[in-house]
Amino acid sequence: MSEQNKARHAEIAGAGIGGLTAAIALAQRGWSVTVHERAPNLRTFGAGIYIWSNGLRVLKALGAYDQATVGAHIGPQFHTRDHNDTTMEEIPINGPGDARLITILRETLINTLVDVARKNNVEIRTSSAAIGATPEGELLLADGSARKADLVVGADGINSNVRDSLDLMLYRKHLGYGAIRMLIPRAEGDVPPEDENRYIEYFTGTRRILYTPASERDLYVALCCAADDAEALKVPADRDLWTQSFPHLAHLVARFGDAGRWDAFEVVKLKRWGKGRVAILGDAAHAMPPYLGQGGGCALMNGLALADAVGAADDIPQALERWEERERPLTEHTQDTAERLGDMNFWPDDIRSQVLKITGQSPEIGAIRMRTARHVPTAADFDV
Repeated sequence: MSEQNKARHAEIAGAGIGGLTAAIALAQRGWSVTVHERAPNLRTFGAGIYIWSNGLRVLKALGAYDQATVGAHIGPQFHTRDHNDTTMEEIPINGPGDARLITILRETLINTLVDVARKNNVEIRTSSAAIGATPEGELLLADGSARKADLVVGADGINSNVRDSLDLMLYRKHLGYGAIRMLIPRAEGDVPPEDENRYIEYFTGTRRILYTPASERDLYVALCCAADDAEALKVPADRDLWTQSFPHLAHLVARFGDAGRWDAFEVVKLKRWGKGRVAILGDAAHAMPPYLGQGGGCALMNGLALADAVGAADDIPQALERWEERERPLTEHTQDTAERLGDMNFWPDDIRSQVLKITGQSPEIGAIRMRTARHVPTAADFDV
């Protein structure tokens, strides 16, 4: 019996965005799927997430859009402000002809994907850690067992054991920058009334504050700084220090609590996105800094495209090669563009302000930045 005519099975390491997307899409194509999550539960760190048009189309294709977007925030513009609180760049969104952008809680997205996965009979095993895989299609678990599958997916994060067991790393680069991420309740007075519903990124020196309404009640804040800015990256955040850098945000900074987590920004690139019957997905394959808000979007796109590529393929390894050939160029364009945007973190304020005011008026540069956001992912031809 050919592979095309028999029931297929997939073993997936990692119950994050990429792993769950691939699991749902495979199950919808008739596969049986087991997802292994090393943590004892499926809760996520409290933060918001940006989902652009490309990711929204994937959610529609999965049947997850309506649930995922309940309570989402839909802002009118994305602003970049300088050290004087002057707008350097304004990106219109969500209007006629614009790219769409919503923000939601990361927990909302994961919970939605888990619900849709279970409705499609995906088995999710918690406290089940993957330690490696074989090109022949075995997922190796910490309990000593080996799970045979037609397809193994390593979606187990930036420190992926599945990826590293197959010697696929080309390089992993620390970018010398990162962020403290936190969720706090929204409140009047954090910003002027006309800014309350906008997405705004504020610069001062090598520090940034990202202001992101994530729902009617929740505000996602990221405090960004260089990795050697020892005082700024402390958790809990030093409110006096951040107020000195951003006096116009004093009301907001005063409400920072003790929560938050420092995360360093990194880039991961692989020699190949897989080997044999194993595919690597999400941050394990293409971690990127968050300047385009496309880490989750690329995981959604590539998870759906992976399932579409192998769904009815007679030769799984060959299908994985075609998947990588088709999807990798746009993902690496996104990585490279995001990394270049990070260079401005270290520019003097006046130079950064002048450059962004000029580039913000360039349709060509805008098209480069928005290329991924406007992309129609494989098997997701839906209007949003």
